[in-house]
Amino acid sequence: MDELGGIVDADPGELAMASGMATAALSPPPLPAAGRPGAPGVPRPSTGGSRSEFGQFYADHYVALVRLATVLSGSADVAPDLVQDCFVGLHRHWITVRDPLPYVRRSVVHACASHHRRAARVRGLHPPVPGNSELGADELEDAVAKLPPRQRAAVVLRYYGDLSDADIARALRCRPATVRSLVHRALADLRKVIEP
Repeated sequence: MDELGGIVDADPGELAMASGMATAALSPPPLPAAGRPGAPGVPRPSTGGSRSEFGQFYADHYVALVRLATVLSGSADVAPDLVQDCFVGLHRHWITVRDPLPYVRRSVVHACASHHRRAARVRGLHPPVPGNSELGADELEDAVAKLPPRQRAAVVLRYYGDLSDADIARALRCRPATVRSLVHRALADLRKVIEP
């Protein structure tokens, strides 16, 4: 069996041990009888809930979600950890999630926003040394990084992720009209920085 096949078919507990994570973090909690799929009032998942399907979903979407998290968080070092945490959360609910891609995408957006909040608290404890406030060589990337988190997420999901207003609204948990407003304000702010 090739190396990727071994990873996809591996038990989540084995993957956790191999990556140094706690096994309990990847093991889904047992569902009470009333919460099992097929029980009255509980919808059947469209994913089927098998480990191999989760492994395939992980393999299909991990790289794109890390790219999204890199743009949203502004850190290529932090992005894989954020995405991995989101997949761990998805794994816990895999058998009940009807549409896993929007679910995990929304998780990535929220994880990046939480990362920025934590970083702001740390900066508040240790204020940066004043320096040159001019933008670096990549002005657009620097300008996008300075946008408020919801505006940054809306712009990145629209122009980088090529998502519709409805999909962005689902990821940000707001109305499509709010998405259009966020994108409009973000583009206005970006124009002020890039076109002085």
